[in-house]
Amino acid sequence: MTEKDEYILAIETSCDETACAIVKNGKEIIANVVSSQIESHKRFGGVVPEIASRHHVEQLTVVLEEAMEKSALSFEDLDAIAVTEGPGLVGALLVGVNAAKALAFAQGLPLVGVHHIAGHIYANQLIAELKFPLLALVVSGGHTELVYMKEHASFEVIGETLDDAAGEAYDKVARTLGLPYPGGPHIDRLAHEGEPSISLPRAWLEEGSYNFSFSGLKSAVINTLHNAKQKGEEINPQDLAASFQESVIEVLVTKTMRAAEQYNVKQVLLAGGVAANKGLRSALQTAFSEKKDIELIIPPLSLCTDNAAMIAAAGSVMYKKGVRSNMKLNANPGLELKTY
Repeated sequence: MTEKDEYILAIETSCDETACAIVKNGKEIIANVVSSQIESHKRFGGVVPEIASRHHVEQLTVVLEEAMEKSALSFEDLDAIAVTEGPGLVGALLVGVNAAKALAFAQGLPLVGVHHIAGHIYANQLIAELKFPLLALVVSGGHTELVYMKEHASFEVIGETLDDAAGEAYDKVARTLGLPYPGGPHIDRLAHEGEPSISLPRAWLEEGSYNFSFSGLKSAVINTLHNAKQKGEEINPQDLAASFQESVIEVLVTKTMRAAEQYNVKQVLLAGGVAANKGLRSALQTAFSEKKDIELIIPPLSLCTDNAAMIAAAGSVMYKKGVRSNMKLNANPGLELKTY
């Protein structure tokens, strides 16, 4: 007797993307719809929480209906509703959580609250079979972490940022250079046009540490620009972007390589919005090309930025493990990544 296919519908509204997806058996995308708000936030130079929440309210029903239509499934075909519980912007999260609760209640379906970072990690399951133990390098606007996993839904954070996340540093440096929001892709583009000829610091922290720090690097870039301006000197923005990016990538790749070897992992996964950075993707591929015993998995660009398919993939794993949320589920902007 063949096993029945499992269909998870997921909702993601943690920041400025309203997303809904349906994933089959935790690995196959049936529908993945994302409505981005970048144009609305661009003129403010960053995400405005109140505007993000209002957009989610306006877009969620539209996105949900489109995902259901694309999947050609009915609510009777679904096994569970997964939703991003946190971390994220509290107002934005609330829209998704309340929509998921209403849907689960109305359709009599189990509800599964999912950690946003677990989602980013499990985006990789949509393109490859996960092999344990593994190491995930999570790099996004709000997070920079190294997560060790010995099995499904087992998360051990072995390194994290002590101040600015890498994506945050990218956006702040971009703003200083007068580049539009979001700054990361613009810095990445400029970096490929310049030479890393400007000396900038690398924060290695204490020996053996897998933690990160990008605040000092960000300050060094801002000081370099200000000092040049005071002296009436011109600094090539392409060279500064290349120097900044090289400093960030060198620390990320070196610490990831060291941790992968120490923890004797079979796979290294790249995850998070900054995983779309061409420089980082290329540097990791070069570094791990020599490591025949460690497989490097890098998701396509569409699965790096926030989407609901990744929440469905993580939700599927938690659903199989018997994790269920009740109608008391609430948005949790400071949710910790824990083992289930």
